Amino acid sequence: MKPVPIKHNEYRASLRNGIHQYYPDTSKISKDTWAIYNQFKKLDLSRVDTLMRDKYSVFGPPPRPPSAMLRSMLLAVKVKVFSITAWVRELQVNPLYAIISGFQPDNVPGVGTFYDFISRLWDGTEDNFAPHIKPQPVKVEKPKGRGKKAASVERETVEELIKRLSGHSFLLGDEAYDTLFTLFYSCFVSVSIQSGLIRPGHIRMSGDGTPVVTSARMRSHHTCDCASKGIYNCNCDRYYSQPDCDIGWDSSRDRYYFGYDMYVLTDTSHGLPLIALLHPASKHDSHSFCEAFFRLRAFAPDLMPSQLILDSAHDNMATYRLCQQNNITPFIDLNLGNSKKTVDYHGVTLGPDGIPVCSAGHKMKSNGNDLHRQYAKFRCPLMNGTTCSCPSPCSKSKYGRTCGIPLDSNPRLYNTPPRDSQEWKKVYNSRTASERCNKRMKIDFLLEKGRHRSSKLWYVRAYIIMMVQHLDAWDNTTK
Repeated sequence: MKPVPIKHNEYRASLRNGIHQYYPDTSKISKDTWAIYNQFKKLDLSRVDTLMRDKYSVFGPPPRPPSAMLRSMLLAVKVKVFSITAWVRELQVNPLYAIISGFQPDNVPGVGTFYDFISRLWDGTEDNFAPHIKPQPVKVEKPKGRGKKAASVERETVEELIKRLSGHSFLLGDEAYDTLFTLFYSCFVSVSIQSGLIRPGHIRMSGDGTPVVTSARMRSHHTCDCASKGIYNCNCDRYYSQPDCDIGWDSSRDRYYFGYDMYVLTDTSHGLPLIALLHPASKHDSHSFCEAFFRLRAFAPDLMPSQLILDSAHDNMATYRLCQQNNITPFIDLNLGNSKKTVDYHGVTLGPDGIPVCSAGHKMKSNGNDLHRQYAKFRCPLMNGTTCSCPSPCSKSKYGRTCGIPLDSNPRLYNTPPRDSQEWKKVYNSRTASERCNKRMKIDFLLEKGRHRSSKLWYVRAYIIMMVQHLDAWDNTTK
């Protein structure tokens, strides 16, 4: 039958009664556990019962309240229990965990009940996006140089991808993570907005991908009979136990890994995640960003940023044009590997970073932007006051040789503010919010400890952890 909605004051009453019954002396509860108790006492999940009502049949026995099931999974992440079986055991032996979840200590759900609830959080017809039987993936090449990212193996350019995504009408109901994102936005992101942690219209957003290792190696087996014919290295389709994963390059650890590339868009003011997508490990960040950006724009248009901060993996002209079309100021680190060594612009030689080079071979000095005329200004680097230390000055002007280049001639090279200005560097430094957000998911909340074999379980675990990140942020603002 349909779940009966549990109001928040009803949950708080049961929480208070359970504590008095099983823990009359609250001094025996540890300080850390008591802090978690106070966190969950303020967490209002009453909307969950209503939002998930259509996920249940009108027939059968009364189900466990969806709000209690979700609250229990949030609590498991808080206390760093990453196995459903281990968590059910904890609920059975620890009455406090059952009480905080919203269950009676002598009547907690079993392992199967939790997995049934996880299935209700997933709207896909299959547990994975790709079929188990598919062609062998293209392996990324190891980059030259330590700490560098692997080159893209995508078959379409970023410009082609943006054009395709721009013509697609994204609907949240078409995504397998529809219910997950709806709960995440309605019960957590919206509360962060009401609390002032996220300011729609003034969002400074950063994006970054992070490796998610799911197993030590790729597991597959042949579906053909080539081996019986003496052919052992055939290119026939194979059966993969984790079809959405493949082999990618982890630039931070300088090694190959098998799993996902998780791309997260983050609000930099408090390091709160806004959306996360799981892609095969070989997917390039520039493509992952486009997939996340267009979906977030469709699902939560109020979360569109005014400033976008990305690393050099996203340095391409198509991304700058996308920012121009959406009135977003980009702060993207320059990837000199994407630039020609020298370019001639109306008789002026430009270096790979867009800075003009004078006739004597000196890189000219940035002199800010003329926003009225929309020009990037440069002047002689050897001018000291009204004198030039160059042995053969190329201008008789007291101001020295100057050069102006239209900002719209190349928005990738000529930014507002200029890339070498203190203002630009200060904004770009806030990109560390992405690294902190990803670190919290992988290190603090043990994302990779999950021994899952499907995208369904990985998505549920990732979004549960993102919900806990917002919950912790609320608690920090009230201290």
